[in-house]
Amino acid sequence: MLAAPVDVVPEGPDLVHEPKWDGWRAIAFRESDGVYLQSRAGRNLTTYFPDITRAIGAAVPLGVVLDGELIVWERGRTNFALLQRRVTAGRALLRLARECPAHYVLFDLLADAGGRVILDLPLSKRRARLEHLLADAPPQLTLTPQTADMRQVGEWLMHWTVAAGIEGVVSKRLGGRYEPGRRGWSKFRTRIVTEAIIGGVTGSISRPETALLGRFDRQGRLRYTGRSHPLSADQAVALAVLLVPPRLPRPGAVAHPWPQPLPASWSGQLDRPETLPYVQVEPTVVAEIDADVAFEHQRWRHRVRYARARHDMSVHDVPLLLGDEGGHVGDPP
Repeated sequence: MLAAPVDVVPEGPDLVHEPKWDGWRAIAFRESDGVYLQSRAGRNLTTYFPDITRAIGAAVPLGVVLDGELIVWERGRTNFALLQRRVTAGRALLRLARECPAHYVLFDLLADAGGRVILDLPLSKRRARLEHLLADAPPQLTLTPQTADMRQVGEWLMHWTVAAGIEGVVSKRLGGRYEPGRRGWSKFRTRIVTEAIIGGVTGSISRPETALLGRFDRQGRLRYTGRSHPLSADQAVALAVLLVPPRLPRPGAVAHPWPQPLPASWSGQLDRPETLPYVQVEPTVVAEIDADVAFEHQRWRHRVRYARARHDMSVHDVPLLLGDEGGHVGDPP
């Protein structure tokens, strides 16, 4: 079951709310020959999480099907990069699992012991059975918090997004059945308004479709930090008059700080490793953007919303990138 994005957290007598964890959605099948972990896209994640499959195999009865989020904690906060390393660890996977164990934060039960499917039961009853199932489970199998108290939701959004790394909240109806593939839940992402520098566009300079964004690091290099959602027609027209091609470089200088096309590791998801052709522009335009809090390795993992050009700001007024600028972004393959 999926969640539709909303701009405000919904309220109502039949609604409950859960933290939106920053990890990989996964369904776990406890089968007679072991445990099978499946990503939201239907891919097999089993081999990457031997610690989780071992915990499920020891604590969960045959036939049970669970729904939840795979996460990795680092110093009390979720670390998406450590989660991604499971895919590329190779022979170091077992060592990585020992040093940075994963947790499976559970929020739904799709089949009871013996394989009895309970999708038609209301969420309140599925949740009660899940609580009972996890009563004696190891710490790596964790029941997600749930509340109907909007004050608690406010506390999560104010403090947990910073302290624990949650992305927002998911809202569900207590009487709702589980409908695979349907966006019957709601998700509210915590967002920030900030600035970035436009270093390129898809489409053309006269008709930009999306903006490619960057920020200067402490050495004065413009680093790629992410891409916008498609621009509206009005935004594209207003932005086009501000964009100019890169100036010709001085002898020995680089014409533009980013390669053409953008490498797949910069622009794509791990399950869609494609380079991104784009049009380079002179990095002189500051964009105001609306972004969520999933910012790791100095890039926004999700596309940002372009709001407007900031005529009142110089590119040197934009916040600098600090810390590690390496790494990849994306979802599990």
